[in-house]
Amino acid sequence: MNKTGLIARHEFLVNIKRKAFLILTLALPVFLLLVMLASQVIVGLQKPPAEIEKIGYVDEIGAFSQYTEQERIELVRFESQGDANNALFDKNIKEYFVIPGDYVDTGLIYRFTLDRELEPGGEATTVIRNFLLSNLLEGKTTPEITERVKAPLNMVTTLLTKTGAVAPNQGGFAAFVIPYIFSMLLLMSIFFSSGYLLQGLGEEKENRVIEILLSSISSRQLLAGKVIGLGAAGLLQVIIWLISARFLVQFASSTWGDIIGSLQIPADFLILGIIYFILGYLLFAVLMAGVGAISPNARDGQSLSTMFTLAGIAPLWFTAFIIENPDHLVSQILTIFPVTAPVTVMIRLGLTEIPIWELAVSIGVLIVSIFGCFILAAKLFRTFLLMYGKRPNFKEIMRSFRSA
Repeated sequence: MNKTGLIARHEFLVNIKRKAFLILTLALPVFLLLVMLASQVIVGLQKPPAEIEKIGYVDEIGAFSQYTEQERIELVRFESQGDANNALFDKNIKEYFVIPGDYVDTGLIYRFTLDRELEPGGEATTVIRNFLLSNLLEGKTTPEITERVKAPLNMVTTLLTKTGAVAPNQGGFAAFVIPYIFSMLLLMSIFFSSGYLLQGLGEEKENRVIEILLSSISSRQLLAGKVIGLGAAGLLQVIIWLISARFLVQFASSTWGDIIGSLQIPADFLILGIIYFILGYLLFAVLMAGVGAISPNARDGQSLSTMFTLAGIAPLWFTAFIIENPDHLVSQILTIFPVTAPVTVMIRLGLTEIPIWELAVSIGVLIVSIFGCFILAAKLFRTFLLMYGKRPNFKEIMRSFRSA
């Protein structure tokens, strides 16, 4: 095995045994499993709803006397607000509302309850609305028209391709969920893997281990070995998450079957997800390696790496804008710019069909950026890796690029 392979193997084995790596890799699936178990326990502990729930009302117009049974709620009429108050205090009714004499002109309904709440309960509001509509339209139209007035719109949207055929990926919120979640996991894995590289370089510089390594291996071999080894560890982490996600989805289908069944995975999602994970990791890894080379210790290196971290998560700041404008020029720029490309592409995949030329340019720019950053990082390795005690300034770094 060549020297690069030996370094890669060592970095892979060392990092998959790290407590932080094991905790992050296993904690996420375990946490999601515990959330699902807790939700099932909570559902099991909930008291079954009462067969009939009573809501009182005071009709000052005298025209609302029918349709008093709505779903699981019975509407009880009171002659005065005082009678309704007494019934409410005696807990004979859950709440009551008053239909004032000028209701037809103003549409105002006055609701009274003893429960503190952020907003009126959805079921009670729907029942009251249907009760009012049914009585207002009684005798003025057919029952079918009355029901349609209650629910006038059940819209089904179908996405078409430019040829007029039904698109295989219909999009929508369900199709957006998985790419968005995967983009978050991808970002976490990239940052943790490249962060291990930065931390390891800082520790080796402080312990002077780097001097021993560079006495028997070139800076490029050392850099390549570390990047490959940590990249393999990060890819293993993502694979474990994907495998566990499959079993978690099967487990969750018993509780959230309708939601799980509506989730869609675009056909090109997994392939592009792996491609952008590998390319995104390689880019951030060589950037972190360059930062590690010029940093006198691990703490300073982590401070310097913040600018790359902030740039990498920038698409998350524009998530709302990307959702509303997935094909906007800004979204295209974030797709092509190498540091923001991995996360932006994952988000856009759940929203729209990204043109082939955009993906080709994005991947091409990423590859060129990786090779360019690798060459620059290797020069920084060769010049500054054995520098201790101080961090080189910008002029010294540029001078090293010209002379290396």
